[in-house]
Amino acid sequence: MLYPIRIRAGAIIVETGRILLAEFQDERGLHYNLPAGGVEEGESIKEAVVREAFEETGARVEVESLAFTYEYAPHLNKHHYGPIHTLSMFFSCKRTDHHSTLSPSQPDPSQTGIRWVPVSELHSIVLYPMIQDRILKYIQKEEQEVFIEENELIKK
Repeated sequence: MLYPIRIRAGAIIVETGRILLAEFQDERGLHYNLPAGGVEEGESIKEAVVREAFEETGARVEVESLAFTYEYAPHLNKHHYGPIHTLSMFFSCKRTDHHSTLSPSQPDPSQTGIRWVPVSELHSIVLYPMIQDRILKYIQKEEQEVFIEENELIKK
């Protein structure tokens, strides 16, 4: 039997020194995520990025390059984020609809909105996964890891 790993696709949308994030309120309190979600049957990873960015933020995007990947392996993380092993691929994206008002079209159940967060304030918010350093390195075009493991985040 094959071991299932859920594939997720996400968008990094940065404009004028701000990054677009999905806002959530749940049992963990107020926190933010990059717009992302599972790849559906019959959909490529890049198609999933476009769909998820629109569903969670209302932004229509063009997918550019792969920024980095992130793995959450439950058995290595005391099941902190649940039991599903996931591999997330985050892509740099450019908005193609600068004139439209952004609003989630199909928000996740605990999503409360969206927020443009100044990149300089990334460390002042709760972001899941806690990859603020990796996002900043990517935006600043610094050398960085392209494969991030959740269980390694606390060691850095």
